Amino acid sequence: MSGLIGKKIGMTSIFDERGKNIPCTVIEVGPCVVTQVRTEEVDGYEALQLGFDDKKTVNKAAAGHAKKAGTVAKRKVVEFQGFEENYKLGDTISVDLFAEGEFVDITGISKGKGFQGVVKRHGFAGVGQATHGQHNRLRAPGSIGAASYPARVFKGMRMAGQMGNETVKVENLRVLKVVSEKNLLVVKGCVPGHKNAYLTITK
Repeated sequence: MSGLIGKKIGMTSIFDERGKNIPCTVIEVGPCVVTQVRTEEVDGYEALQLGFDDKKTVNKAAAGHAKKAGTVAKRKVVEFQGFEENYKLGDTISVDLFAEGEFVDITGISKGKGFQGVVKRHGFAGVGQATHGQHNRLRAPGSIGAASYPARVFKGMRMAGQMGNETVKVENLRVLKVVSEKNLLVVKGCVPGHKNAYLTITK
């Protein structure tokens, strides 16, 4: 699946031709530089390695890798497969890869919310009423297992723990607008991540 790397700018809303207000997300997409070309003969598969957003402080390995493509080291590097055109090392791919009206899949890291309890993390209702001496059970998880059998907690039990900060993929978001001169892509709805978070947009 071909695609590009982008950076989340933020959310806004636009009006369609019927006057309906549509919430949308603005993403800065590209320009992405081809930093490496994977081939069937050498690597066993065909893909393009794309880099986005210049990196200020780099080590010699990253600088040497980018120098082969005639560019500087990038902060975000992702491999994509399925490009129809034959791009070469050092080529630049812009947001014009996408067209208005088509649907894309966007992958990113969701906002981290730290260690949360079962009410916030899984939507539990808590143990129950505050009466009958239950002064501290309103947001408690309740029972998590049986008795001497199985004498353990099953894997996957919904309990308190870290919430967010995980890879999330949102599928079939419609492209509302492509602003080529500013490398902007406007998609309907929301995408994972905070502002300035890196995203992978595939089609």
